[in-house]
Amino acid sequence: MSAATNFQGMTPRRDRTPAAVPQPTRPVIRPEILPHSFYLRDDVVAVSRDLLGKVLCTDIDGRRTSLVITETEAYAGTTDRASHAYGDRRTRRTEPMYGPGGMAYVYLCYGIHHLFNVVTNVSGVPHAVLVRAGEPHSGLSAMLQRRDKPHADRSLLAGPGSVARALGITTALSGSSLLNGPIRIEDHGLRVEQARISASPRVGIDYAAEDAGRPYRFRLDPGISKSLVGSAR
Repeated sequence: MSAATNFQGMTPRRDRTPAAVPQPTRPVIRPEILPHSFYLRDDVVAVSRDLLGKVLCTDIDGRRTSLVITETEAYAGTTDRASHAYGDRRTRRTEPMYGPGGMAYVYLCYGIHHLFNVVTNVSGVPHAVLVRAGEPHSGLSAMLQRRDKPHADRSLLAGPGSVARALGITTALSGSSLLNGPIRIEDHGLRVEQARISASPRVGIDYAAEDAGRPYRFRLDPGISKSLVGSAR
């Protein structure tokens, strides 16, 4: 009888390597452009809060740049003295605010800074959200070049003028669609706890009388801002 077989003619059993146990993996969440319904809601304050943690992206001059939104301000249209549309002031500049939600409203401040706003609500209701600050997400080299900076620092995306300049946004894009244009806002599955959001009065609107005290400025805690960006990369 061959040494390679047993008395029944069967090949002796060899020890088998245990099968690898599947390890849990983090779900892969595909970025999704915010749907039109997100912008058409009638509560501009809620939209302003919900934009925190979303990713603002641009594809301009062949370069993609994006940031995680960390600070916003809500402007409530014709009844809000801080709004460009207060008293239903409908002008060539403010016309995009009167369009349907999901459009860009970009205006020039002090003749220097281009400021990017998200139009919300239905046509004829001029609500808007100003994006005031963010954390870099992609395209950092392009942002640095546009901001004329040798390296990233805390001022790179601090303030609405810095945000627009770093992302290449100008008044030429006012009225463009956020659904299929060069500017869009994406959901990358980053969840923000409401307790980590602070609310305070808006900046630089002392002229708005009692409306200047409305707590319509929303900011993420600095610590949570950094962790969100890390999870989004």
